[in-house]
Amino acid sequence: MILKKLILVSHGKFCEGIKDSVEMILGSQDNIFTVALSEEDGPQDLEEKFKEYIDKNDTIVVFVDILGGTPANVITKLIMQGENFELYAGMNLPMIISYLNSQMIDENADYVSQGQEGIVKVNDIINRTKSEDDE
Repeated sequence: MILKKLILVSHGKFCEGIKDSVEMILGSQDNIFTVALSEEDGPQDLEEKFKEYIDKNDTIVVFVDILGGTPANVITKLIMQGENFELYAGMNLPMIISYLNSQMIDENADYVSQGQEGIVKVNDIINRTKSEDDE
């Protein structure tokens, strides 16, 4: 099994916080790294921070916070220049947990679907359950 390096990149410390949450649920994760874009950083600063985690022998998956933001644009530019990363935008906790579970059991997973399925309006679930109970 080839362990992939997962790099979380975001505006501010979101990537650090979500990694902390993942580790609260699943325990310490040695293959997850974070790169936070601070208010003082420009795209070049973020690129330099990101490149600190890159080794040519690594298989790398990158999750960024939002499509079209500086983190996504910086990584996209690197891919367009020939770097070989898998890049996913819209990172959330279910997406990361799905990724890690798939790594543990050495199976492919659809991180995008898992992330989307984690987005629900709980009020609708409650109302559906109430309706079913009333029947």
